[in-house]
Amino acid sequence: MSKSMKVAIVDDEKDMRQSISQWLALSGFDTETYASAEDALKGLHPDFAGIVVSDIKMPGMDGMQLLKRLRSVDSTLPVIMITGHGDVPMAVEAMRIGAFDFLEKPFNPDKMTDLAKKASNARRLTLDNRALRRELSDGSALMKKLIGSSPVMERLKEDILDLGQADGHVLIEGETGTGKTLVAHALHAVGARASKKFVLLSCSAYSEDQLAQKLFGPVGEDDSLPAVEEARGGTLVLEDIEALSSAMQARLLTVINDQGNPAETRIVAICNLQDEGKTCESVLRPDLFYRLAALRITVPPLRQRGEDILMLFSRLSEQYADEYGCDAPEVSAQEAAQLLQAPWPGNVRQLINVAERAVLQNRRGTGTIASLLMADDTDDQIQMAMTTEGKPLKEFVEAFERMLIDNTMRRHKGSIVSVMDELCLPRRTLNEKMAKYGLQRSDYLG
Repeated sequence: MSKSMKVAIVDDEKDMRQSISQWLALSGFDTETYASAEDALKGLHPDFAGIVVSDIKMPGMDGMQLLKRLRSVDSTLPVIMITGHGDVPMAVEAMRIGAFDFLEKPFNPDKMTDLAKKASNARRLTLDNRALRRELSDGSALMKKLIGSSPVMERLKEDILDLGQADGHVLIEGETGTGKTLVAHALHAVGARASKKFVLLSCSAYSEDQLAQKLFGPVGEDDSLPAVEEARGGTLVLEDIEALSSAMQARLLTVINDQGNPAETRIVAICNLQDEGKTCESVLRPDLFYRLAALRITVPPLRQRGEDILMLFSRLSEQYADEYGCDAPEVSAQEAAQLLQAPWPGNVRQLINVAERAVLQNRRGTGTIASLLMADDTDDQIQMAMTTEGKPLKEFVEAFERMLIDNTMRRHKGSIVSVMDELCLPRRTLNEKMAKYGLQRSDYLG
């Protein structure tokens, strides 16, 4: 049972409130009680992290009225109604209004627990989805997901902020695994269409007939809209735009031309051909390409991001260490150099896999990061530990130094004294290095 999930118990009878509260508390719930519906309404809000158990018959505002009020506050909040013998028709009416379920007195406590668990699971899913939607519409939150302070990443963030405010169609290019879909989300979230629909469709995930239906319609008997209609007024993101056949390209061009200028719906096209020796321009008809590429963003490959590689590896390994309940691996200077030199053909997606496997190796007490980079006996993997782009020694040293300070600050939650002791640095030197690498103590507190 999630420790954050609560049960609000509403009943005018003190003994009943206490009885339900004690039983559910023993079952692992965090309970709070209210003697009246009026009091409950003061304590419940749209994002209440829990469910409600309420008696139907109460003086003043009864349970049915409370249910209706709660539905207006948050229509997804699960409410379990308790009814006396002979009031089942009223409980059925409560279900029609939107109650999660009802229990008839005297009820089996175990049944109460089972219902509370089901309602809590439903509530948790609702709140998780709601938080995800907010995150995907929060431009500042999405920009924070674009981790890194290398020059190419700073330029990417500036491009997103600039083009997000523009209104033309956008073409996003870059190698596989670089985070192009995340960039598309960020473009939408920082722009004027942030409150409008964001629709994502992969052009390579369906047969041509299926894609035609999902993109242009009709889509079937489930009353759903084709993507071009669902995204109207908002943003339509087309992944793997290079997979469109000539006929589909012509249909898409017609839709774009019919919209006029400025476009009613912004189209963000994602192309994945840069790492295959081809370009989006070479596979799309010229008139469609130039309409989609009115504005362009190129997401940099990981190998060009310098010290971002170590920052990302550290953050990812910490996350996986928390998930698996073990320590994150310590990165030696030699391993840091190997991470920086690897060509990373799979980019961030590949780095995520290496970080997870490094944590699992560390938990077993075997293996090294170098062994992961050389995991497969193939020419491509053998070359992974060799730099493909010359980097000066100074860059390696500074990247490693920054990673050490960042990891140590994170581990000691911003305690300057503890970091000074562990790294054997005087305070002035530590302050100078933190300023040099853009590290803020406030980012590590707590």
